[in-house]
Amino acid sequence: MPGVTLNVTTSTLSLTVADVDASREFFRTHLGYEVAMAADGFASLTRGDAAADVVLLRRGTEVLPPEQRDRQATGLILALTVTGIEAEERRLREAGAPITMPLREEPWGERLFQLTDPNGVVVQFVEWAAQEEPTENDEATVTVITPTAEDVTESPNARMTGLAAPSRGSAELSTWTVAMEAGRTGPEHAVSREQIWTVTAGTLEVTCAGRTEQVSAGQTCVLPPDTLRRIHAPRAAEAHVAMRADGVASAPGAEGTRALPWAC
Repeated sequence: MPGVTLNVTTSTLSLTVADVDASREFFRTHLGYEVAMAADGFASLTRGDAAADVVLLRRGTEVLPPEQRDRQATGLILALTVTGIEAEERRLREAGAPITMPLREEPWGERLFQLTDPNGVVVQFVEWAAQEEPTENDEATVTVITPTAEDVTESPNARMTGLAAPSRGSAELSTWTVAMEAGRTGPEHAVSREQIWTVTAGTLEVTCAGRTEQVSAGQTCVLPPDTLRRIHAPRAAEAHVAMRADGVASAPGAEGTRALPWAC
């Protein structure tokens, strides 16, 4: 069978979206793309490196064949392989980018996180973990984590201190502590992964799926995934929380999901 004589000079990904301007600004602001050409309902974007060029077309445009005009960019992931993935995730988070899957590492060595643009286009950042050759005396490595001020997140209702997380040495799990002053109540929300709360001081009132339980120091409660909950501290309390690292939060009346910064 003869070989294929194909000379590819560039690669372009064409995306049909509802709002070209929104995606164009997303790609410019967060991904460093530049506008090569633009017109009403059209934008051609480029980066000048190994990333594929991107063309944005408004849904319904007559440039497309009739059977393709209303097909939007769903079920598609634009994957960008990068170096220094922790720095990229931190940069995007600090810039307010909508990170919809926090940084994680797969068992086969792929490290990745995702963000989603205003039209639902999923962009995935990927970096492959360095493969170290095992030695006879190095079958396992212990990682010791000491939290710093940078690992503390203050909210109006609580203080979260990140412990284990993919950005701090863990592969699958995240743990953190929560400290709440007396009378504080967290917002109603749901989390996509099961959480384990162990109260280490004081008492927490945990309302989940309409049922309220009091959890005192030395007790542990299990919060199921995708179930509305609310945490109240009738008096000052502290707790230790564990969860799979890819869990994200959602709140009634709010669009999309939110990564938990102290768990990433």
